[in-house]
Amino acid sequence: MSSVASVHSLWTVAAGTPGKIPAPHIEYAELSPALIVFGAAVAGILVEAAVPRRHRYAVQLLLSLVALAAAFAAVIGLAAAGFGSSKAHIAAMGALAVDGPALFLQGTLLLVSLVAVFTFAERRLDPAADGNRVDSFAAQPAAVPGGPAEQAAVKAGFTTTEVFPLLLFAVGGMLVFPAANDLLTLFIALEVFSLPLYILCALARRQRLLSQEAAVKYFLLGAFSSAFLLFGIALLYGYAGTVTYAGIAEVISDGAKQIDPALAGSMGSDALLLIGGALVLMGLLFKVGAVPFHMWTPDVYQGAPTPVTGFMAAATKVAAFGALLRLLYVVLPGLRWDWRPVMWGVAIITMLGGAIVAITQTDIKRLLAYSSIAHAGFILAGTLATSEDGISSVLFYLGAYSFVTLGAFAVVTLVRDAGGEATQLSKWAGLGRRSPLVAAVFAVFLLAFAGIPLTSGFAGKFAVFKAAAQSGAGWLVVVGVLASAIAAFFYIRVIVLMFFNEPKAEGPTVAVPSPLTTTAITIGVTATLVLGLAPQYFLDLAGQAATFVR
Repeated sequence: MSSVASVHSLWTVAAGTPGKIPAPHIEYAELSPALIVFGAAVAGILVEAAVPRRHRYAVQLLLSLVALAAAFAAVIGLAAAGFGSSKAHIAAMGALAVDGPALFLQGTLLLVSLVAVFTFAERRLDPAADGNRVDSFAAQPAAVPGGPAEQAAVKAGFTTTEVFPLLLFAVGGMLVFPAANDLLTLFIALEVFSLPLYILCALARRQRLLSQEAAVKYFLLGAFSSAFLLFGIALLYGYAGTVTYAGIAEVISDGAKQIDPALAGSMGSDALLLIGGALVLMGLLFKVGAVPFHMWTPDVYQGAPTPVTGFMAAATKVAAFGALLRLLYVVLPGLRWDWRPVMWGVAIITMLGGAIVAITQTDIKRLLAYSSIAHAGFILAGTLATSEDGISSVLFYLGAYSFVTLGAFAVVTLVRDAGGEATQLSKWAGLGRRSPLVAAVFAVFLLAFAGIPLTSGFAGKFAVFKAAAQSGAGWLVVVGVLASAIAAFFYIRVIVLMFFNEPKAEGPTVAVPSPLTTTAITIGVTATLVLGLAPQYFLDLAGQAATFVR
């Protein structure tokens, strides 16, 4: 009873003394990239409610492109004003960092998302249904697959234009994720971008049941990873008495200076720190797709609509690695001797596991999924460099990898048979003779994945391996080169299959895309070649953005 009275007296004292609770100070201009995207996502929901169905596709597409372009312009403006270097600081009452890595990753995410919107909007690859052009998404996602409600929706020409605001919500969460400067903001951003992705994975027009299975698997395993992350946050709070990155880092390095009486029994406990740090890392490694937290990756990549797979494979890695870098470099540098050996092991089994298992795959989307797991291992090698060169190499690799991945999945959408996309590798035999240009473009992306010189993949791998070697991780580089050689085998096997095998009579056809998908593939090829032939400017740009604000 006395505790209730004391709480009531505290409340009345606080209410009776105005000015004791300070008003929050939010730097809206510096948070504008995320605010623009979230604003457009909310506007997209209103469009679904207010605009006639026949006009929604055009309005949503225009709104998404304008919002992402405006947000990218805002990032460029902040970088030009010095917020990536001299003016870098902590904004929004300590919740978000505005610094070089945050702006670089946000710019990359927005460009990737802009290209992904083109693949989402493609409507010329499938034959028209009842005189209506169709896209990759189910006409009536809530209907039973193949049931009368779905058939009626297809006949009426319905399209799921909700995918555009869902994409924008996911992008908004991803923009906040690598810039989060406290653990609660990190968790909220994770949920904001994960929930739309769970829905997007379930919306495939073809193979509806496989798509829904992928979404359920992603949701269940994602819920586990969120639980690990949240439990780790609770333990770190118990250890440090704060959820801010700087506060936790200060307690790790100097010990608790002002012990909160309520937490006096736990603050400074190494067990809480080590277990909490490990659980938070597990939550992030799940999003990265590192072994042994990779189980969701091949099934989700295979079942999700291919435009969604390309967006997830590119953008989620950028956001998750950005958050992982900030956690390791800002929060846990004092624990380096504890987490480095563990992360070494994770990087090695991720590189080798992804490369070896990819050899056995017979589906092109599953092959690219295991390829993405191997690439997560390569990027982890740069992360473990624990230097500014390590940060800049990871930033460059993420930018290069994301455009190659988007382009590769955009090409996969073009190869089709009567059942939709022909993802079985055996069906790609002789594709180089049937459609030389498409096969050549896909070969460029595969060579970039393999790290062949004159492609962005080579420049990225060279940068991360060099940074790792200079930090004393020579054996990690040796394993990385070995994994790259194994991976090159299955990439080149696909190229041989396309160009040196006879095409089958009943083989798939290559659909003629609209300018939207053509633009996406062209941007992917251009980025792959430019970053491979002249990478120095972009490496310097990543180097200038490689300092975290603390």
